[in-house]
Amino acid sequence: MKRFLLFFTILLISWKSEAYSQCNPDSYTTECIPKLAEGFNFLKGYKIDGKGGEKAKVEYSYVFTKGTQYMINICSGENEGIIINLFDSRRNRIATSYAKGQFLSAIAFPCKSTGIYYISYTFEESSQYCGGSALGFRK
Repeated sequence: MKRFLLFFTILLISWKSEAYSQCNPDSYTTECIPKLAEGFNFLKGYKIDGKGGEKAKVEYSYVFTKGTQYMINICSGENEGIIINLFDSRRNRIATSYAKGQFLSAIAFPCKSTGIYYISYTFEESSQYCGGSALGFRK
């Protein structure tokens, strides 16, 4: 009985770690950088790892500057199921990459007020829960 429990535990641990290891957000993030629109300069890359569906949301913050236009894109293979939501410092949603039932691969935002903004990645009918993102700017 002890051997069975030990075998089952090892099997469960290896299966769970294999599921997590399938996500490689670094490669997606690297892939996103050259996909920023022309004229945008790369600022920061973000890893999107939903831990195989265990995490419903991955969130980051960044200080945006008034008078600057920002672009945030997503790379995840098909881009299906990952939504970018951009929130201001009061947590009001000001932009989204999901419109009219379609998943968009990027959003652009002209900043009208300097402050902390929250970039939230959520999963909607996603099959892979994994991706990368790049933040770019232009004056």
